[in-house]
Amino acid sequence: MEILAFTLDLVGKMLISFTAVMVHHRVQREHKIDKKVFEEMRRERNLGIIGIAFMIVGYAIHVINLV
Repeated sequence: MEILAFTLDLVGKMLISFTAVMVHHRVQREHKIDKKVFEEMRRERNLGIIGIAFMIVGYAIHVINLV
């Protein structure tokens, strides 16, 4: 049951993170912002991707410790 809770928690966080990353990607693709904002959004997108990777690694560590 604990693995199911970790799994659902991870999926929820991933959906929220992915949505934020995709919004940044869409705005960057349209290029309707100035260069400074464009660079900041690129940095935020990259941090979001790193955050998703951390969530996946953390999930894997939890599951390995439970088994």
